[in-house]
Amino acid sequence: MLCRTAYDLYWVARHMERAENTARLLDIAQRIALLPERLDRGKAAAAAWRRALDSLGIVDSFIAEGRTLDAEGVVQHLLLSPENPNSIFNCIRIARENARAQRVAITGEMYEDLNASWLEIRRFDAQRLRHDGLSTTLEWVKTRSASFRGITIGTLGRGEGYHFLQMGAFIERADWSIRLLDMIGSDAELPESGEARDATQYFQWSALLQSLSAFETYRRLYRESVSPAGVIALMLLNGDNPRSLQTCVGAIHQILQSLSGTESLEVVRQAGALAAQSRYARIDEIIAGGLEPWLQDTMERLTRLGDEIHRQFMTTAPSRPPVAGPRQTQWQTSG
Repeated sequence: MLCRTAYDLYWVARHMERAENTARLLDIAQRIALLPERLDRGKAAAAAWRRALDSLGIVDSFIAEGRTLDAEGVVQHLLLSPENPNSIFNCIRIARENARAQRVAITGEMYEDLNASWLEIRRFDAQRLRHDGLSTTLEWVKTRSASFRGITIGTLGRGEGYHFLQMGAFIERADWSIRLLDMIGSDAELPESGEARDATQYFQWSALLQSLSAFETYRRLYRESVSPAGVIALMLLNGDNPRSLQTCVGAIHQILQSLSGTESLEVVRQAGALAAQSRYARIDEIIAGGLEPWLQDTMERLTRLGDEIHRQFMTTAPSRPPVAGPRQTQWQTSG
């Protein structure tokens, strides 16, 4: 397969997965911002939108541009802003452009689905967002992403193109499993008192599960009240969770093994090491050593893996800026 074709397909899937997870991030922020009054709603609301940007590493640039750090400002920037290269608007636009460049490598239904999503999001503006409501709009984004994923699985042959689409989706989802967890994982904004702290913590971790459609999965697997340790284990180490880090890096390793054939490649070794780390890690050891350092280390390893995938399979395609971990600078974008 040509490097350019692999590159475009890889980024089609990454951008559609990014659009969906940005919608989930906004959903989490909105849920946390609606904390009950007795839990200091004003502070929670302000912190929620800041932490959404912080998990993407763009809070400083957002403020430096003179934007208002509130619900309206953050939603506009992450959802509809043409100036933000990682807004949902631009993610769908770029995915559609990359797919158009590779019409012969995908099915007609795949392109038609992406094109329909692009034509529809072009009609969105602040007035329509207020009319439809943020929750309805975010559900639309998630539905469009799921539609493209389903059509891809149901219509595309299992050749190299399919593998690059799947790899792009899984590496983006792995990235977001860390970023979304990082948004909730910090205790910096929790109340000091015991009862209020426990209630706020329960609400925030439950909001994360609900935004990921994983609340029922959690209760079925753990049969206990929502706890930080349980949610962290579900998102990082549980192979039965389709959005967990373990599931994603395991799938990436299998795809790279299939693409490499009998060759012994560095990219396969890195993927295997990352898959082994998530498979054999223990939740008590992660918490004892500190969640944030573990997430940072894993993000850095995922970044190196993404760079190695690009070097191995897409060296003649446009170069990309390096990825950064959570609470630093914004992550990679396609050329």
